[in-house]
Amino acid sequence: MGITNYDLIILGSGPAGEGAAMNAVKLGKRVAVVEQKRVVGGNCTHLGTIPSKALRHSVKQIYTFNNNPMFREIGEPRWFSFPNVLKNAYDVINQQVRSRTQYYSRNRISMYFGTGSFVDENTIEIVEHNGNVETIAARQILIATGSRPYRPADVDFSHPRIYDSDTILELTHTPRRIIIYGAGVIGSEYASIFSSLGVLVDLVDTRDRLLSFLDKEVSDALSYHLRNNNVIIRNNEEYQRIEGTDDGVILHLKSGKVIKANALLWANGRTGNTAGLGLENIGLDADSRGQLKVNEMYQTSVENVYAAGDVIGWPSLASASYDQGRFAVTNIRSDSPVNQLSSVPTGIYTIPEISSLGKTEEELTAESVPYEVGKAFFSRLARAQITGETAGMLKILFHRETLEILGIHCFGDQSSEIVHIGQAIMEQPDEKNTLSYFLNTTFNYPTMAEAYRVAALDGFNRLT
Repeated sequence: MGITNYDLIILGSGPAGEGAAMNAVKLGKRVAVVEQKRVVGGNCTHLGTIPSKALRHSVKQIYTFNNNPMFREIGEPRWFSFPNVLKNAYDVINQQVRSRTQYYSRNRISMYFGTGSFVDENTIEIVEHNGNVETIAARQILIATGSRPYRPADVDFSHPRIYDSDTILELTHTPRRIIIYGAGVIGSEYASIFSSLGVLVDLVDTRDRLLSFLDKEVSDALSYHLRNNNVIIRNNEEYQRIEGTDDGVILHLKSGKVIKANALLWANGRTGNTAGLGLENIGLDADSRGQLKVNEMYQTSVENVYAAGDVIGWPSLASASYDQGRFAVTNIRSDSPVNQLSSVPTGIYTIPEISSLGKTEEELTAESVPYEVGKAFFSRLARAQITGETAGMLKILFHRETLEILGIHCFGDQSSEIVHIGQAIMEQPDEKNTLSYFLNTTFNYPTMAEAYRVAALDGFNRLT
């Protein structure tokens, strides 16, 4: 059996793998990508970011229709089943697969579809879906295999009423009541989706407040909106056992509470996809959550083996993973790190959505930084009044003396787009990263971007 040689082999075609492959080709490398699924895109396209966000968009449209008085002239509120709404997500997935397939073919990247594993530090054996075995080799190998939902051994995921964030996309009915265990980003997003479809949601949070890494005011706003939409948030709770029944699930909590529902979604943590890679053959170990440690070059403890994306842990965002893949390939050619992630905004696609960047008020207070706050409430913006999306606000945190922008926190419609305006200014040199930009710049009217001018004026007025 012959061995085909490449300059770089990439395991995984998700965001990190794609970013690495496209950059490597531009640098003149001969590249092979191994993808476990039968099509490109990775879990981001097929199970995570794309389907959940497409699903959210459809649900948000339904929610708007059912709650906007203007539409009552058209007809009565409509009920949509979860499987029917999910169909739109699959349309988006197919479009994404077509686009990404073209990227690989246009750049003449060799694709192998099957399970790849290390023979040695330069060689990968691939068992293709048809049973054929291929062996390929390269000077460098990048692991970009992503992650999957963490599944504790004492939870029976084979039960037809118990799901994780992958298998929830196979839900064939619309439960009247669902338990979501884990109130991180994924749990909070799905709580918004199901509650907007009229499903009663019990959101079980193992911490004392939702998304505690967020600015507290934003976290509290999310809690308020979820509760206002019939989500019961149960903080500081842990499961004792989960019991599947013929027609539902019973969750027993350590606090003694017993919650019954038609279905349970487990959304408590993720695990790196490193099992079955043959890491033992190259002396590489993953941690207890299947993640790989890398240095600032994205290099593992094996000199020619790199890793990027969810498989290395934080920040576990598709946006960051794409850049990590690109940077890893650039770093392969250098003795010192050429590129590193700088500012990575948080994007949380709840209803309403959330995005933030920089320090929170709690962090600045703990660091004794003299800061001030400027706020723009969407309810007072003409564009928000026109669209009817008046829930939310933009909050700018800035230094009282230098006016340096220290944090941007946005809650409401289009937050994940709005935050990038603040990000662009925060990335400028120190003398240009100031509140003055927003005070002295003319914004289109009416726009959501105008929130920056309103918030800047609000904050500046607090100094005088």
